[in-house]
Formats: sequence, C-alpha cells, structure tokens
Amino acid sequence: MPEGPELHLASLYVNRVCEGVVFTGAVRKSDVSKSPDVPFSCEAYTITAASRGKEVKLTLRPKPGDDGKRRNGTEPMDVVFRFGMSGLFKMTAEEELPKHAHLRFYTKEKPRRVLSFVDTRRFGTWQPNGTWQPDRGPCVMFEYKRFRENVLSRLSDHAFDRPICEVLLNQKYFNGIGNYLRAEILHRLNIPPFECARTVLTGLDPDDVCETQETMDDMKKRVKQETPDVLRLCHTVPLEVVRLGGKGYDPEKQDYADFEAWLQCYYVDGMKSLRDSNGRTIWFSGNPGPMAPKGAKSPKAKKRVKKEEDHDYTEKKKKKKPVSRRGNATEKKAVKKENVDKKTIKKEKDEKVRKTRAPPDKKNKSVPRKRKNTEAPAADLQENRRITRRSSR
Repeated sequence: MPEGPELHLASLYVNRVCEGVVFTGAVRKSDVSKSPDVPFSCEAYTITAASRGKEVKLTLRPKPGDDGKRRNGTEPMDVVFRFGMSGLFKMTAEEELPKHAHLRFYTKEKPRRVLSFVDTRRFGTWQPNGTWQPDRGPCVMFEYKRFRENVLSRLSDHAFDRPICEVLLNQKYFNGIGNYLRAEILHRLNIPPFECARTVLTGLDPDDVCETQETMDDMKKRVKQETPDVLRLCHTVPLEVVRLGGKGYDPEKQDYADFEAWLQCYYVDGMKSLRDSNGRTIWFSGNPGPMAPKGAKSPKAKKRVKKEEDHDYTEKKKKKKPVSRRGNATEKKAVKKENVDKKTIKKEKDEKVRKTRAPPDKKNKSVPRKRKNTEAPAADLQENRRITRRSSR
C-alpha cells in the first residue's frame, strides 16, 4: 500500500511531467469506477500537485486568455486523491492508455498525451472540489512541529490505550505512517510492537528541533551522536524513503533494489510477525510486548513474487487466445459422452454380478407357519349347549 513517501513522490512526478504542459477538454472517468465524476471542462488549463500525509491534491487551473481574463468563467478546481492499495499517476501517449486508468486528463498537444490515475485494485478514491480531510492529523514529514504537538497533547485520548503498533496506523495522529514504516521505526528503537502507546510516548519532550533539509550523511552522524525518540523517527524515516525513490509505486522506476536493501525489519528473513487486532501484520524482533494477542500465531510468510506485468499494458503483454463457441460446444459434448459411457459400464457390471449370483435353495426356503385356529366353530358351541340342557333335566 502506498504510504506518505510514495504519495509525496507521486506529487513530485506530476509536477515534473506536467510542467509547461497545457491540458484541454473535459476530465474523463472510466465506466467501471464508482468514484464521482469531475465536473471540469476547459479549453486550456494546467495541473499542479501537492501532498499531505496519505493524500495528494491536484489543482486544475484555467489559463487566462489573450486579454488576461479567465476563459469561459471557469474556476480553478482541487481534486483530492487517496491511493488505496495500488494507486499511482502515469503520463502516457493516448494510444498507450493503461487498462486501469480510471481518471484521465488529456493534453492539448498533438499527438495527445494523457495523465491517468491508474488503480489496479480500485480501492483508491478522489473528491472533486475536495480539501484535506479534517480528521487527519498534520503530515509527519512536512508538518513535524505540529505533528509532534498534536500527538503529545492528546495522550489522554482512549486511542492511546492500544498497542503502539496499532496507534501508529491511526491517521488522526500519524498521517503518512503505514505498515512498513511502523515496523522499521519500532525496530530501530527496539520497542515491542504490543507495548501500550501511552507508555511509549509519555515523557517525550514536546519541543524537538529536527532539521528536514539536512543531507543523509548529516542525518547518520546526528543519529550516531544521539538516540532519537519514536516521534522523530516518524519524521526522518519517511524522508529517507523519499530520498531512495519510494517503495515501488514510481511508474518510471523499475529497480527497487535500493529500497529492499534499506529495509531492516519489514518482510526481512529471520524477523517475527503477528497480526494486530485490525488484522494487519506487524514485523518485529524479540519480545512482542505485554499487549500481544493471546494465542496468536505468526502468519505464514508469503514469498515475494515480482509481477512484471502488473503495470505493463503495451502490446508485449501476452493475451489469452479466444476460444470459439464451436470449440466450447465440442468440449461439452465430449464430457457428456464420457459421462454416458461411465453409466453404461456401471449398468453392465451390475448385470453381470446379478447373473453370477447362485439361485436360492428351494428346500431350505423358509415357509411362514400358519397360525392354529384356537376358536371353536359356532355349530359345535350350539351342540354343546343342547347336551348340557338335557343332562340338567
């Protein structure tokens, strides 16, 4: 899933490929997308991007006409994106439009190009005339001071009763932190993932000076000299990923060896893993902590398989050969015939068994015995009565 660093890299990508480019016409949505239409159409407009935590905002700004006035009275529009599991932006030629391009912006040049929001799994969303979600906290990367104050001033909230690994995914406080970042942050400080969040965060200094513009070498020297706390690593670790080029959501980058070498804990051989109460897998080493789920077992590790064709929608991608209807009918007939043959064979076997059985022995054949009639006939009873009367006389 794209996290804060990947969304920031996506905004940098949009600004780079859209610099000096003029777009035109309406914004088009795919037929299968359930996200809202973007009611924006302009003869000439530009696109710029900005990121905040796990959100990216595209600003569609009409270009002024020759007289300096706004064209057709069209107002600028902000479209806020959330990437879900697999969202990314991609600029391609019109004839090379990706299969999962669910929102498209067309350039005015010829031949036309298209800036697409590509989302294979369709968990991503966008909101026209949108703003940053108010329930999300300050960005851990670019609003560090506000982020730190927001967390430490709310330690009495019930959210901090939960394990630190679960609280780190709460975007109300840690906007931009995701699954691989929380594992790397806790691992560097040897913090058990299922330690109570309030216990980990209580006593931290609300005022922490951390320069965001320092080089990687300067950062390494400073880290060696002093031990940073968990909130500072929530700020510096994502910036390290930005410098590396992201986790793997850059449409122009195909080699992620640097990122994989950078990982110390997440999906690394020899590390332990458990599922938290939300069903998310946390990677760690050592003791899981006092709030670990009782009886929880480590989920089976899945081997990483690079899907080279995930975002490859060129002619090189293999296509399935279409099967004709005639071929399907032939296959059905063959299956039906095979089933009939099986039934016939079974009937023949049953018939043979029936014939080979020995006939029953008539001598030993049991015959039901007739019940003896113990009741005397009515005529005999009358005769007995007459005899009795004569003898009495």
